[in-house]
Amino acid sequence: MNVTIHQMEKMLRGQYVFKQFAFSMLMTRLKRDYADTPTRVNLERCVHETNTFLNKYRIIMHADFAMIKTL
Repeated sequence: MNVTIHQMEKMLRGQYVFKQFAFSMLMTRLKRDYADTPTRVNLERCVHETNTFLNKYRIIMHADFAMIKTL
C-alpha cells in the first residue's frame, strides 16, 4: 500500500492513533517536521518516507493500513 499526498496531509494535520509503535514514532517526527516547514516539497518527502516504511513493514501493518484507507 502507498499513501497519497492527500492521505499524508490528513495524517500530518490530524490526531490519529496507530497500532504499531514504530509507525507512531515516525508520524510524530514527520508531523513535527511538517509543522516547521509546511511546503509541498516537504509533504512529498513525508509521503516518500512513509511509503518506504509501510512497504518495508507491510506484514505487521494490517491494522494501520485499514485505518489509512479510510482517509
